Amino acid sequence: MSELEERLPDVAALVHGLDRAGYLADEPLATSLFLAARMGQPILLEGEPGVGKTEAAKALAEALATPLLRLQCYEGLTSAEALYEWNYPRQLLAIRLAEARGETLRDADLFGEEYLLARPLLAALDHPGPLPAVLLIDEVDRGDDEFEAFLFELLAESAVTIPELGTRRAKHPPVVVLTSNRTRDLHDALKRRCLYHWIEYPDVDRVAAIIRRRVPGASDGLAREVADGVAVLRALELAKPPGVAEAISWASAVRTLGADHLDEQVAERTAGAVLKYSEDLRAVSASGYAALVPGDDG
Repeated sequence: MSELEERLPDVAALVHGLDRAGYLADEPLATSLFLAARMGQPILLEGEPGVGKTEAAKALAEALATPLLRLQCYEGLTSAEALYEWNYPRQLLAIRLAEARGETLRDADLFGEEYLLARPLLAALDHPGPLPAVLLIDEVDRGDDEFEAFLFELLAESAVTIPELGTRRAKHPPVVVLTSNRTRDLHDALKRRCLYHWIEYPDVDRVAAIIRRRVPGASDGLAREVADGVAVLRALELAKPPGVAEAISWASAVRTLGADHLDEQVAERTAGAVLKYSEDLRAVSASGYAALVPGDDG
């Protein structure tokens, strides 16, 4: 039995590990993460911003007690930026020292392991184990088609070729978690390579449980009030409906003010923790913050 199998014998063990890491996962999500880890197949997590996609990968790494290597994607990201680069300042220093000694350096002297700076993709492939690293490729939909094609090839082979050093193949292929907010459609080839899971907004009870876990000092009552308020906001036509991250931020803001109860005044004072667009703030202000705290006497 491998160390990974010992660490993750079944889905229940992963649920427990994620819970210890502070992440409350439902069984479908835990099952998808379990299969990704045990099958050695990348998983694509999609869902609205703020539902916990990135946090799921972080919690998985903590549950496995293995490093998390995160690649944040953005428009224009190149394979070189994601893989490795050479330590040019150190190479230049070596050249100057050699010149001072009257020596001549060959290319092989300047492009060795000591001058290589591994970026997340290469670091994940080079991870020595015994457990695989968790490679988080965050917001892959922000990258372009060329990078996506490169990524597909790398994930398929768990290897990459560095012209000066040769092919590097992973001894312990990473557990790969890709996240997407669906700002554009990903190619079918990449999606076929991955397991898939859509993360829904959690229900009120789960949001309240997450708040109690993540916000020190939050009472059961406050956690429920914030969770209810977030549910009301999601029902409105907002530019950016709040997710779990905003619910946690809102509850933290309330506690930071020294309040243990969400009333209309506190809701208005802390609105910037949960609403992130001016038009959303105006819309909620126009309808009245009392709507976020049903039963409040003002």
